[in-house]
Amino acid sequence: MTEDTSPPPIVHAPLAGVIGMPIAHSRSPRLHAHWLRRYGLPGHYVPLPVMPEHLAEVLRILPRAGFVGANVTIPHKEAVIALADSVSDRAALIGAANTLIFRPDGRIHADNTDGYGFIANLRQSAPDWQPAAGPAAVIGAGGAARAVVASLLDSGVPELRITNRTRLRSDQIKAEFGARLVVYDWAQAGNMLDSAATVVNATSLGMQGKQPLRVPMDALSPDALVTDLVYTPLMTPFLAEAQARGCRIVDGLGMLLHQAAPGFERWFGQRPEVDDETRRIVLE
Repeated sequence: MTEDTSPPPIVHAPLAGVIGMPIAHSRSPRLHAHWLRRYGLPGHYVPLPVMPEHLAEVLRILPRAGFVGANVTIPHKEAVIALADSVSDRAALIGAANTLIFRPDGRIHADNTDGYGFIANLRQSAPDWQPAAGPAAVIGAGGAARAVVASLLDSGVPELRITNRTRLRSDQIKAEFGARLVVYDWAQAGNMLDSAATVVNATSLGMQGKQPLRVPMDALSPDALVTDLVYTPLMTPFLAEAQARGCRIVDGLGMLLHQAAPGFERWFGQRPEVDDETRRIVLE
């Protein structure tokens, strides 16, 4: 019997990454590398610095280079909606995508898991949180805020108050999301905290290197749950003041971790667990 000396078939490990500019600061490669090691899976996840003018070309090349998907961050979340071949209902509603799935035929499907990550973080960190307990107050009206608004409305908040330094963006969100939204002028942002059961900073204010978030918190109830999408630092001045007033607080790192889980599962075939070890690894 003749021995088969042909080389074994080449099995390519799936590739994924995060597209943004700048992207060197992203913690996503560390997160996905941890999950790949934890579950013993083949694959790689890499940072992909892409300028806006090159985005369309890069998206068409990646599937041919062995990529099965990618996360998308600033400044590309809105642009990829127009470049994708198909868009999930939630990404279309939000007007932005953070997760791309590359089909075997090269077609690109865009989804948004930010809202899922936001709610999953609240439910894990504050299991007794009741969205229907009272109004929610959202500070900011950018892409992340739109995902937060959609997820809070889906969760059953009775009223959603929103403010933004540029009121037009808040008005646009109200026009799209409906009657449960109440828009406050930026100068009246502190007033919308009165009787709010859930309070969210969905701006980058308070992030390391950014200006602080200056919203009067005198009207904040100690019964409120307060969360900040910023996670550098974990304890923002906004969260520190809320905690000093007796509020339960939830930092923004969990949203980053939870929003990544659906994409990882689609690309690598394993639903990852978000736990204390995951948080520790990402913070190292």
